[in-house]
Amino acid sequence: MSSWESNVRRVEPYVPGEQPKDKNIIKLNTNENPYPPSPKAAEVMKAFETDRMKLYPDPDSTVLVDALAERYGVKPSQVFVGVGSDDVLSMAFMTFFNSDKPVLFPDITYSFYDVWAEVYRIPYKQIPLDENLHINPSDYKTENGGIIFPNPNAPTGVLESVEMIEEIVKANPQSVVIIDEAYIDFGGESCLPLVEKYENLLVVQTFSKSRSMAGMRIGFAIGNEKLIKFMNDVKFSVNSYTMNPVTQLCGAQSVKDEEYFRKTVNMIIDTREKTKKRLSALGFTFPDSMSNFIFASHKTKPAGEIFEELKKRKIFVRYWNKPRINNSLRITVGTPEEMDCLIKALEEITT
Repeated sequence: MSSWESNVRRVEPYVPGEQPKDKNIIKLNTNENPYPPSPKAAEVMKAFETDRMKLYPDPDSTVLVDALAERYGVKPSQVFVGVGSDDVLSMAFMTFFNSDKPVLFPDITYSFYDVWAEVYRIPYKQIPLDENLHINPSDYKTENGGIIFPNPNAPTGVLESVEMIEEIVKANPQSVVIIDEAYIDFGGESCLPLVEKYENLLVVQTFSKSRSMAGMRIGFAIGNEKLIKFMNDVKFSVNSYTMNPVTQLCGAQSVKDEEYFRKTVNMIIDTREKTKKRLSALGFTFPDSMSNFIFASHKTKPAGEIFEELKKRKIFVRYWNKPRINNSLRITVGTPEEMDCLIKALEEITT
């Protein structure tokens, strides 16, 4: 080992879903939206003056922050934006989780949480979900250095009630509680109204799922003004110019196009519910997903085998060979035509 290597920070990185180079793939493995973004966002890109590329972007992302504040009925000073919700969550870990007490999150959850904890040297404890893959709020009424979990959960799709979330937030006034609502628009009730009641609650959402803008990388957090100021202080100590001007403008227009947003979200919900029935008929079981994916297990065919067989047919889904979830596949809800192809392939594989 070279002498300098002893000072390297070593971590096991997050592994994202495979991004195949082959365009002739039915890609149902990364929970992207199958529909294009708002036409208003596309108009921004066509009209953007390329001469502006030589200038730094607005470090405050004012146009986007203002649009989000208006849409969600909060002050601009209650909104933080970042390059995807991963950037927002990473900044929140760095800002709020600095205790010697462990940060708490579920054992089956978004697999970036433990990566951030490791890279920032944050102690953490993974709390097992119950047999129905739900959170037991009593597990989070203990000393901790912070709490984070997605709602609906990923990869299970299970939705927790706002009442249960409030119970956890109320029981932990000494800690910041972060609710990761990446999938909330697909049938869940947001806990955003609670930020006016609890100064220790931070709610994070993303444009990658319900707003069809995964490639633009936009995430945001809403919370108490004090929380947001602390996050901005950290952000501006790392990199002031994180979001480019095209992204800011496209994001703002997407937020303003409520009609298109509702239309595409409802299309995905409709396809999801139809797909649930078709998967059940093929012998699959799954939690009642309120997200844009279904976390399915077959009664006789191992998930790993189905995953490989689907891949041979150029259909990509997500599989983790991990305890408690190694017999489940996370299947993104695509277009009706894509789901027809999936079901046809599963009929061949499982019968």
